[in-house]
Amino acid sequence: MTDDPLADVWRHEAPHVLAALLRRYGDLADCEDAVQEAAEAAAVQWPLRGVPADPRAWLVRVASRRLIDEYRSAEARGRREISEGVRRPGDADAAPAVDESSSSDADDTLRLLLLCCHPSLSRASQVALSLRAVAGLSVEEIAAVYLVPARTMTQRLTRARATIRKSGARFTMPAADELPARVAAVLDACHLMFTVGYTRTSGEGLVDVTLADEAIRLTRRVYDALPDHDEAAGALALMLLTHARTPARTDDAGDLVPLAEQDRRLWRRDLIDEGVALLEQVLPRGHVGRYQLQAAIAAVHAEAATYDATDWPQISILYGTLERVAPSAAVTLNRAVAVAMAQDAAAGLEVLEPLLADDSMQRYHRLHAVQGHLLELTGDVGAAAESYRLAARLTASLPEQRYLNGRLLALAAGGEPGS
Repeated sequence: MTDDPLADVWRHEAPHVLAALLRRYGDLADCEDAVQEAAEAAAVQWPLRGVPADPRAWLVRVASRRLIDEYRSAEARGRREISEGVRRPGDADAAPAVDESSSSDADDTLRLLLLCCHPSLSRASQVALSLRAVAGLSVEEIAAVYLVPARTMTQRLTRARATIRKSGARFTMPAADELPARVAAVLDACHLMFTVGYTRTSGEGLVDVTLADEAIRLTRRVYDALPDHDEAAGALALMLLTHARTPARTDDAGDLVPLAEQDRRLWRRDLIDEGVALLEQVLPRGHVGRYQLQAAIAAVHAEAATYDATDWPQISILYGTLERVAPSAAVTLNRAVAVAMAQDAAAGLEVLEPLLADDSMQRYHRLHAVQGHLLELTGDVGAAAESYRLAARLTASLPEQRYLNGRLLALAAGGEPGS
C-alpha cells in the first residue's frame, strides 16, 4: 500500500477505467486525458464526500462525460469549419464507434499492456507507456526510473501516444502471430513495474506490495498464455524469488533491513518453492536469457541458510554472464557487490569505476550507496561517509534516507564496517 488510501484506489482502478473507455472510444491519448481529468475530479470531491461505493463506475462515468463533451466540441468545430469552407482533411466526423464487448479485469489489463507495447514504439517508450497506463505511475516516478527529467519523460509519453494513434491500433488482442513480438516488451514492463513496487523511489514506505503483486499477476497471465516461453517463466520465477524476501526487508518501524541482517525465517517459502520449480523446469531446455539468469541469482540467495553461507563466487559468475547477455548499469552495480563479497572490496570498487566515470550516473543514489558500502569495507571511513551522504541527499525514499544516515552515524561512532 502507499501512504495515500485514495491513491491506492486510483492505482487499482485506473487501468480498468482506461480499458472501459478504450472499448467504447478507442483512442489511447484521448482516453488517458479523460481518465486523468476524472482523477483530478476525484481528488477534489472524494476527500469531501468520501470514496464512492463503486469508485470504478464513478470514474468511468466522469471520464466518459469528459470525452463526450470533447467529441461534441470537436463536431461543433467541424460543422463551423465546413460552413466556412475550411474543414481540415482527415478531421473526424463523429466519435469513434462503440465496442460494447465485455471482458474480465485480467483480460482488460493484459490487452492494455499489449496495446502499450505496440511494435511501432521503441522498447523504452513501450515500457514507459505501460508504467503510466497500466501501473498508474506518475510521470515523475517513471522519469526517476529512467534517470531523466520529468519534462523529457512527458515528451516521450506524448510522442508514444501520437504514434499509437497514427498506427490505428485498437484495444483488441493481437493476432497469434503478432503476440511473440510483443512479449519481450511486456515482460520488461512487468519487471520494471515489479521493481518499482519492490523498492519505491519515493515516500515513506519501502515497498508498494499492491504494485509488486500486480506485476506478478500480469506476468503469471503472460506465462499461462505462453507456457513454453522460457523468458516468461524466468521473469515469473525472478519476481517470486525476489518478492519472497519482502516480509524481512523492513523492521517494525518500517526501516530498511539490509540483506545481510534479514531474518530468513520470514522469507516466504511458498514463493521460493514455486520460483525454484519454474527454474528447474525451464533451465534444462537450452537458451538462457536475462530473466532466467537473474532468477538463478535470486535462487542462490534463497538457498543460502545464512548470509555468510551465500555462494558469492557462483553469484559473481552469474552476474558476469548476465552482463554479457544484457548489460546495464544495474547489472554492473550488482556485480560489483558480488565481486567484492567473492574476492575483496577493492576488486568490487574496480568494477564500479566505469559507472563512477559516467556523468549520466551521478544522480543515481544507489551507485553512491554501493560505493560507500565498499569503501567502508576497505576501512576508508572518510570517503565512505562522503558517498553515503551524497546517496542520502539524492534519494527520495525516506526508508533509504534513514538507513544511509544511520550508516553515517555508525561510522561517526566507530561502528563495525558494513554492520
